[in-house]
Amino acid sequence: MQSQYDAIIAGILKNKRATIEQIQEIQMSAMKKRSSFPRQLVAESVIGAHELVGLNRTAANCPVIDLRETLLSQELITKVDEKTVRKYSMLPVFERGGRLFVATFDPFDKIGLDAFKYTGNFSSVEALIANVEQIEQIIEDIFAGRGDIDDLFMDDAGQSEEQKQKELEELSKMLMGNEQEEEAPVVKYVSEMLLDAIRTGASDLHFEPYEHTYRVRFRKDGVLREVSTPPANITNRITARLKVMSGMDIAEKRVPQDGRIKLPVSDTKVIDFRVNTLPTLWGEKIVLRILDGSAAQLNIDMLGFTEQQKQLYLDAITKPQGLVLVTGPTGSGKTVSLYTGLNILNKPAVNISTAEDPVEITLPGINQVNINAKQGMTFAKALRAFLRQDPDIIMVGEIRDLETAEIAIKAAQTGHMVMSTLHTNDVPQTITRLANMGVPAYNVAASVELIMAQRLVRRLCQHCKMRDRSWTPAQLVQLGFSESDADEIKIYAPKGCDRCGQQGYKGRAGVYQVVNITPDMSEMIMAGASSIEFTEQCQREGFWDLRQSGLDKVKQGITSIAEILRVTID
Repeated sequence: MQSQYDAIIAGILKNKRATIEQIQEIQMSAMKKRSSFPRQLVAESVIGAHELVGLNRTAANCPVIDLRETLLSQELITKVDEKTVRKYSMLPVFERGGRLFVATFDPFDKIGLDAFKYTGNFSSVEALIANVEQIEQIIEDIFAGRGDIDDLFMDDAGQSEEQKQKELEELSKMLMGNEQEEEAPVVKYVSEMLLDAIRTGASDLHFEPYEHTYRVRFRKDGVLREVSTPPANITNRITARLKVMSGMDIAEKRVPQDGRIKLPVSDTKVIDFRVNTLPTLWGEKIVLRILDGSAAQLNIDMLGFTEQQKQLYLDAITKPQGLVLVTGPTGSGKTVSLYTGLNILNKPAVNISTAEDPVEITLPGINQVNINAKQGMTFAKALRAFLRQDPDIIMVGEIRDLETAEIAIKAAQTGHMVMSTLHTNDVPQTITRLANMGVPAYNVAASVELIMAQRLVRRLCQHCKMRDRSWTPAQLVQLGFSESDADEIKIYAPKGCDRCGQQGYKGRAGVYQVVNITPDMSEMIMAGASSIEFTEQCQREGFWDLRQSGLDKVKQGITSIAEILRVTID
């Protein structure tokens, strides 16, 4: 076997995609057809084009590039001849200081890389891993006369040459870093992981040590996926690098630490990471949360409300005073929902202050405060300060204790709109949680205007979703669909394609329970009604629960039944 492909072969064997005998046959077939071993693996459907990208990244430790989101330079492509591009299935992406970076599905093809070096008279050629199907399609589009290369990418429309050059320079910086990073493989590897997480839209990164292995996972669309398994002999240096970047004590390995990373991704944009370490049996696990406030879509029509839910939310937040609570687990989109409301309310005539731990979305025109309990800046202390700052609207990141709850309710009863979050499952449990904190029922009934529980479900990929005929009408009725819907509804399930990274899902949508506190509900709160009684009242008054809201998303073909069952309680 070819030694450079050992890591790829190991991955195939580990995932039981082929036997060693089948791999040997594929190698022989590749030699007979004068094809490369990786290309033959895809051609014979042993692995998919997307899987090959992942295996190559682990094996070669090279950056990955998505050609669908990359601007190519026609001038650069003309420096190498068509025969070389077609023969080796490589595409020039950018040049820096005489060094050419090419997109390839086989980073071990040294002959191909050298061919580009001498054909274009470059000082060196370095590989960027790309999807083989994307490469071959773009090559065909360029040389088959189906239009100028500038027409191949939507993102390129209407851009000046100066703008295009700037994007290429930013891509160059992101993928290369500086010369010092090139000399330090661990520094380069960590930077590539952080940038890859940003590029793919991940929300969290997990660096996890085990007895004999080390893995890196990204959380995207609410689900963790393994993306890399770096060599065990560099894992301690990965941990040290992340701790240095986060401003942590690298010598302290016995207790958890918190830190932050600010990563420049262009001349004008910096991404924040919240970092936490946890001592485990085999070393320190490090989790990074990406805090990219610029990525948030603060448009109420993007949240996924029904028209009724949207109107209830707008009516509540535009009242002169009261308390609006958004509930749900961590990562359910509560902050985006709150900031969407604040964005609507943010006008020159209004004074808005927020207290958060930490500030995740920056919004011009709003006074934002980071909570720092170690320094004595708690939610309660920030709230007290806000009340002396002539506020109109106050947003508290979370009501965690009775002191904060009492101040928030007092503010909501004295001419201020207060918005906050609680970690509860649904609307009825929110009422119970406030009571358990010690907030008097009459204060809850008098101040709370609206409670909104929410979850995020993965959106089905609209390019590959397939009909799911496994559900009988009786089962659909049991889930909560009406009999008429159960007979006519089209249910869809995930499949997987290159557009969605073979996951079957791409992006997320909100599922909501939005309840404004009516006079009847206020009376129930005063009477100490249970969560079950409050749930029944919500149903009587026509408010959907999370399950009903989720089934509506299924009915629209937005998500799958499996997703709704994953995030809702019957």
